[in-house]
Amino acid sequence: MKTRFLIILIAMLLLSACSQASQTGNPTWVDQLIQQFEKQPVGIPSQSIWRYEYNGQVVYYIPAQCCDQYSTLFDAQGNVLCAPDGGFIGGGDGKCPDFFEQRSSEQLIWQDVRTR
Repeated sequence: MKTRFLIILIAMLLLSACSQASQTGNPTWVDQLIQQFEKQPVGIPSQSIWRYEYNGQVVYYIPAQCCDQYSTLFDAQGNVLCAPDGGFIGGGDGKCPDFFEQRSSEQLIWQDVRTR
């Protein structure tokens, strides 16, 4: 009886973990964002998603597509942390001014390879 309960508990934990990350290894919200980007017109520069470690956590950085637009930094759950750069004067929203100096473990997650 205990073994059966333990097997069911492990199966439930595995299913829960699978719902948090897709087959690509990205959080589900990142893959959904990629799907949205792929439905939009090709940008200049091409859209991209970068993974870093920042302040002891995994974060995802989306560079701005054009002038005077903010970039976006997300936590691993998909919550917006800040805009590290961009905007009228290029300094972002000021909520994470040390991002570019403190980030580490850079990894390109996705880049739009389509051309105009």
